[in-house]
Amino acid sequence: MQQILSTKELPQCSFTEFALTVYPFLELSPFHRRYYEVLEAFAQGRIRKLIVSVPPQHGKSVGATTLLPAYMLGLDPDTRIAIASYSGTLASKFNRRVQRIISSREYGEIFPETTIKQGTKPAGYIRTSDEVEIIGRKGELISVGREGSLTGNRVDCFILDDLYKDAMEAQSPVVRENCWEWYTSVVRTRMHNTSRELIVFTRWHEEDLIGRLMRSERCRPLNSLSDIESVEAGEWLYLNYEAIKASPPTELDPRHEGEALWPEQQSRELLEQKRNLDPAHFEAMYQGHPTSREGLLYSDKFREYDTLPRDIVERSNYTDTADTGSDYLASICYSVDSDGVIYVTDVVYTQEAMEISEQLVAQMLTNNDTRRAVVESNNGGRGFARALQRLAPRVRIEWFHQSGNKEARILSNSATALHLIRMPRGWHLRWPEFYAHLVTYKRLFRANRHDDAADAITGIVEREARTSGESQHRRLRFL
Repeated sequence: MQQILSTKELPQCSFTEFALTVYPFLELSPFHRRYYEVLEAFAQGRIRKLIVSVPPQHGKSVGATTLLPAYMLGLDPDTRIAIASYSGTLASKFNRRVQRIISSREYGEIFPETTIKQGTKPAGYIRTSDEVEIIGRKGELISVGREGSLTGNRVDCFILDDLYKDAMEAQSPVVRENCWEWYTSVVRTRMHNTSRELIVFTRWHEEDLIGRLMRSERCRPLNSLSDIESVEAGEWLYLNYEAIKASPPTELDPRHEGEALWPEQQSRELLEQKRNLDPAHFEAMYQGHPTSREGLLYSDKFREYDTLPRDIVERSNYTDTADTGSDYLASICYSVDSDGVIYVTDVVYTQEAMEISEQLVAQMLTNNDTRRAVVESNNGGRGFARALQRLAPRVRIEWFHQSGNKEARILSNSATALHLIRMPRGWHLRWPEFYAHLVTYKRLFRANRHDDAADAITGIVEREARTSGESQHRRLRFL
C-alpha cells in the first residue's frame, strides 16, 4: 500500500509525494520512483536538456507529460510550458489532464498560488484544451501537435512525448525528415538561453529525433544523479530504460541482467513473448536500441533446416568468451555434412559469470555429443577451456589466440557465413538475444552495441571453410 502524506505536510513536497497526493491511485514501482527522481531534478532546473527512452505501456507519459507540467507550474507559476506530441489531439488530451490536476483541491493545498480560470471567471484569462494561463502570473501551458505552429510564443520548457505515432511513421524517411525540420524550425526557435527540453520517447528507428540529436549534439549517459553536476552547457543527458535489463546496473537502474522493468505489469515471460514475435522491433521499442534494416550485414537471410542430414561428418563447438562485463559469451555447437555445410545445433549466449557459463557450455557439449571444442584463449579463454576439459572430459578441448582484426574478419567472412551456415527452424524463439544481435548486425562496425554473435559465427566459418586436405582429415579423425 502506497503511503500518501497529508497535503498539510507537503508545502514543498517532492515530485513523488506530489504525484501520490494528486493521483492517489498511482502504483509506483522502484523503477517509477527513480524515474520520478530524475523528473524532479528536471523540474528544479538541475537538468536542462534531458532525453529519456522508455518501453511502451510503462507509465512514461503519466509522469513526464501529465504530472510533471502541473508540478513545474506549482514550483514556478511564471513558467511557460509547451507539450508536443505526434498529433494535436493527443497533446490536447495531456493539456486537459494537467488542467484537471491544477483545478483539484489537493493541488490547491500544495500550490495555492497556481490557479487557472474556473467557468467564466475571472474574465480575460484563456482556458481551452490547447492553452491555459495561470491567473495573476506569466505562466501558461500550450499543447501542439507535430508540425503545428507556435508563432509568437516564447517557451521556457518543452516536453516532447512520442513524436511518431507508430512504426509506419517512424520507418518513413519523409515523416522523420518533416519531424526534424519542425523541431529545428519551430521548437528551437521558440527557446531562449535558460529554456529546458525534455524528450521522452519510445524508440522506433535509429534515425528518429533522439538518434539525430545524439549524432549532432553532445550527449552523455545519465547513470547517477551525481552525473548532473558535471554536465557542460548545451550537453544532453540520456537515460534509457530497457524492458529486460541487458546493460550493467547503475544507481538509476540497479536491476541485474534479465530483470523486467515493471514486472507487476510487464513480466519477463510476457516480454519474451513480445521479443519472439519480432526481435528487431523489440530491440528498438522495448530495449531502446533501434537498428535500421538498411546496411545490415546478415539481416534474416540465414537459411533454416528442419532435421539434420544423415551424412554428418563432424560435431564441433566454437566458443568466444566475453571480453568485458557487458559482452556476451558466445558458444555454438554445430554439425558439418560431407559437403561442408554447417548446421548450428545449440547455442549458449550469456552474460553470466564464468563459473556459471562454464557449467552451461559443458552441459551443452555433452547433450550435443560434441567431439571437439575450440575456445579463443583471449581474455581468460585459456582458463575457461581448462575448466571445460575438467567438466566435459570426453570432449577434446583446444584453445588458440585470435590475433586477426575483428572488423575485417567479420566483414570479409559474412557472405561465406550466409552461404554455408544453416540455422534450425524457429531459432529466433530458442535463442532470442543471439538472433537479435546477429540479424541486426550492421556493416558500419561502430554502430553495433554487441559483436559477440557475429564474431563467433565468423570463427566457425574461418575454421570450417578452409580448403579440404587438413579439414577433411580432421573430420574423419573425430568421427
